[in-house]
Amino acid sequence: MELNVAQELSILKRMTPAELRVKYRETYGEENRSGHKDWLIKRIIWRLQALAEGDLSERARHRTLELANDADLRTNAPRPPKPVSVLPQRHAARKAASTADDRLPMPGTVITRQYKGEMLQVHVLTSGFAYNGDVYRTLSAVAKAITGTHTNGFLFFRMGTYGGAR
Repeated sequence: MELNVAQELSILKRMTPAELRVKYRETYGEENRSGHKDWLIKRIIWRLQALAEGDLSERARHRTLELANDADLRTNAPRPPKPVSVLPQRHAARKAASTADDRLPMPGTVITRQYKGEMLQVHVLTSGFAYNGDVYRTLSAVAKAITGTHTNGFLFFRMGTYGGAR
């Protein structure tokens, strides 16, 4: 079989990770749960080349066995694979992400902090933060407006696990 590596590589790069897992299963005859596109492409291309041009030499195979004897072995068995659908789902339903951060106080709370001799007050809203008449989407955006540089909002206001009492 004549293998055009460049052509095969361009085809694989256009595939989604789900399609690559199907190709992996076709190439290796076993399942793979990896979603790492580059890793899957490298493995598939290597296997296609090995099938087309020949596998490892007996000397190389012997050396890998020697190296494997010195390697640490996996102590836990791999998890069983999830069922794979025949057609990849491109538009799978996603769980709604929780927008509330458990480090934030309840809406209506006023966060205060002394900064450069000034007492700052930030009002926690249901959809953001109010400071000096403006509404900001994140606490970090408020901290950036105050300091003029990107700053972690939790760190700046000494909240959550960033040095403040929890």
